[in-house]
Amino acid sequence: MVNNKNILLGVSGGIAVYKACALTSKLTQKGANVKVIMTESAASFVSPLTFQALSRNPVHIDTFDEKNPEKIAHIDLADWADIVIIAPATANIIGKLSNGIADDMLSTTLLATQAEVYVAPAMNVHMYAHPAVIQNMKQLEQWGYHFIEPGAGYLACGYVGKGRLEEPESIIKAIESHQQREAFLAGKKVLISAGPTREQIDPIRFFTNRSTGKMGFALAEAAADYGADVILVSGPVAETTTNPKINRIDVTTASEMYEAMHRHFEGQDIVIKSAAVADYRPKHVFDEKMKKQDGEWHIEMERTRDILQSLGDIKKEQYLVGFAAETTNPLEYGKKKLLKKNLDAIIINDVSSEGAGFGGDTNMVTYVNKSMKQEEVSIASKREVAEKILTFIDRDMKDEAQ
Repeated sequence: MVNNKNILLGVSGGIAVYKACALTSKLTQKGANVKVIMTESAASFVSPLTFQALSRNPVHIDTFDEKNPEKIAHIDLADWADIVIIAPATANIIGKLSNGIADDMLSTTLLATQAEVYVAPAMNVHMYAHPAVIQNMKQLEQWGYHFIEPGAGYLACGYVGKGRLEEPESIIKAIESHQQREAFLAGKKVLISAGPTREQIDPIRFFTNRSTGKMGFALAEAAADYGADVILVSGPVAETTTNPKINRIDVTTASEMYEAMHRHFEGQDIVIKSAAVADYRPKHVFDEKMKKQDGEWHIEMERTRDILQSLGDIKKEQYLVGFAAETTNPLEYGKKKLLKKNLDAIIINDVSSEGAGFGGDTNMVTYVNKSMKQEEVSIASKREVAEKILTFIDRDMKDEAQ
C-alpha cells in the first residue's frame, strides 16, 4: 500500500530520531518516494545527511531555505505528499499542530497539507499522560489525524512505561492496514439516516424518542474512513461529524427526513436507515402554546409516511439496510421487517439489553441478510459495530455481483 506513494516524513527532536532513519530506509525499500523534513532539534540527534542518503532526496529544515525560486518549498512539499508521517512526534510538535502554530518548516508544511497524516508519538511516560498532551491528541484525532500508539518499555530517560516510539515495521504495518481498510468502500456512494425526529404539538412541545444518533454517526464516520462518499441525513442530535467526505443534512420531522432520503436515494450504492423515525405525529398542530386545563387532554395522531417501506418499493441497484430496535422477540420481528420492506439486510438489536440501548456508547446487534444468513456482533463500541456491519454489507454485495 506504500509502493509508489509520495511519503513526507516529519522528524521532530527526540532520542527516537534514530528509529526514523530505519523507517526511511524501510519505506524506500518498499518502493515509496520519501522526502524528509527535520526540526532543528532533530538535526541535533542525527545528521540530515543520513536521511538524505537513505531517502535519496534533499532534507528540508529551514522554512526560508528556498532552493527553487519557482516554488515555495513548504507548499510544494505539502501538495506533493500522498501520506505524511510524523515520527517521532514529540509533545511539542503535537501541541503546535493542535493549536495551529506554524513557526518552522515542519509545522508550516503540516498546516498546509491535505494528505492523510499519521502521528507516531514518542516521549516520557509522564509527558504522554499529561492532560495537555492528551487534549492536544484528542483535538488532532477529531480533525482526522491518525495516531500510531507508542509502545511500552524502557525509555531513554530511565523510566519504564508507555511512550517509546513504535518500531518502524509496526508503523508501516499500521499505515498499510489503515490504507487497505480505507480503500474497500472507495468510490461507493452511501446514504445514511440517523437520530430521532421531532413531531410538533405546539410552539413549545413535541413528540420524539430516545435516539441520540450515535449508531448512525458511527456508521457514517466508518464508511467515510473506508473511502465512501457519504450523505448523512440526521434528526436533531448533539453528535458532530469530522470527516470531510460526509455531507450532513439536518432535518427535524419525519416528513423532512422522508423528503431528504428520497431526494438523495437515486445513484446510491448503499442506503442504511438507522434513524428512529416517528411512526405517528399530531394530526393538528397548534399555533400557540396550549394552556393547562382541567381534565384530560387528548391528542389525535396520524401515521407518518414509512420511509424504509417506500425506499424498498422503488429500489433498483441500491443495497438497502434497515434497523429493527425491538424489546420483544427481536429476531422474529426483525426478519418479518426484512421481508415486508424488501430489504437486502437488517440490523436487529434488543434495546432492552444492557449495553445495547439508545444513548450508550456500545451496542450489540444481529445482522441478517435477505438469504437469512445471521451474523452476531457481540457488545462493542458503536464504531466497532459499525465497522463490522459495513464489512458484512461489502461481503454480501460482492457475493451478489458474482
